[in-house]
Amino acid sequence: MTMATETENNGPAAETKEIKDVKEMKEALKDETPPDNKQQQEETGKEAETKKEEAEKKDEPAPETSAPTKSVSVHKTNYEKDIVYLYQLPRTSTVPSLSPYCLKVETWLRLNGIKYENVDHKIKFRSKKGQLPFVELNGEEIADSTIILKELGQKFSKDLDAGLTTEQRSVSHAMISMIEHHLVWVITWWRSKNLDLVLKGYKVNLQRALGTRMPNAILNFFFKFIFGRKGARKVKAHGIGVHTAETVSQFGCDDLKVLCDMLADKPFFFGDEPTMLDVVAFAHLAQILYIEKDVPYSVRDYMQESCPNLVGHCSRMKERCYPDWEEISDTLEMNTHLPKPEKPEEKEGKEEAKETKESKEEKEGDKEKSDKEEKEVDKDKEVEENKDKEKDGK
Repeated sequence: MTMATETENNGPAAETKEIKDVKEMKEALKDETPPDNKQQQEETGKEAETKKEEAEKKDEPAPETSAPTKSVSVHKTNYEKDIVYLYQLPRTSTVPSLSPYCLKVETWLRLNGIKYENVDHKIKFRSKKGQLPFVELNGEEIADSTIILKELGQKFSKDLDAGLTTEQRSVSHAMISMIEHHLVWVITWWRSKNLDLVLKGYKVNLQRALGTRMPNAILNFFFKFIFGRKGARKVKAHGIGVHTAETVSQFGCDDLKVLCDMLADKPFFFGDEPTMLDVVAFAHLAQILYIEKDVPYSVRDYMQESCPNLVGHCSRMKERCYPDWEEISDTLEMNTHLPKPEKPEEKEGKEEAKETKESKEEKEGDKEKSDKEEKEVDKDKEVEENKDKEKDGK
């Protein structure tokens, strides 16, 4: 039975509820920047001017207006100093983030050992630029992955490219540009044309991602409807959307070949330690590689068959930066990297064990004291007996 038939049979009330749910989903998935207090400030200013004009007409002193208070410009108001709060897409079972840019920022944070916390916002928040990811640090927002890493690098004195020569930095810049302005569009094109495979290949759970009880069947339908149209517009505007599937696939394979040749037999692109190029490459290659095996994807197949060194590179980055990869896949938790709070029963168990240990030590102490006192009594008794014997002998 089709969804349209089900809606008709359920009557107007069910149809109204479904429309409401769809509107909520669109609201959760919209790309627009969340409204700030700019409009409110403008309205407050206009109101003050109106009151001033009215007072001047009546030859009365203008009413005093307090200076506009600075509004809180971050979502995380109870932030801790120098903790990076990362706003990104929810987890999936195959890759930590479906966004290469979100994965890029989180990988960089982990590689540099910077304290951070993911904010599970159910895709409801976007930066003031309308983007994900964005971060908040010490009450300030930073958006756009490239700008985020640049500013955080300056703040925490971290530069993965510090050991590169000028020529290597130029090569790195060119490769990153190829990945973020060409290869990414190959991935975007495939996703926009194969939304069923995207949901299946990455095991996307929209109910969990959006924090709703709306049936997955309906969520999947509108996901495909909304993002299918949006993706089609994006790839068409870019220009890659006019090409055939074979041509786009070849574009992706050509980019992979360049990266494969550059990596050669090295652990990382510029030697034994990862640089910014390794972070960016991993964030995008993971989107291609970590898709369910039974989902057909020609670019992934080419990477596995013809670029085994890129597969190995992803494995090394994964092992170094995501030792909790399996836990992320199993639980879909956002902060598996943080110390886990003790459960009440575990805490009680530890307290009981501590009490038992203290009680045992106390008993052992009492026994030792008792034995010592008993020995002293025996010793005194023995001394007295010896004195009596000596006296009798005399």
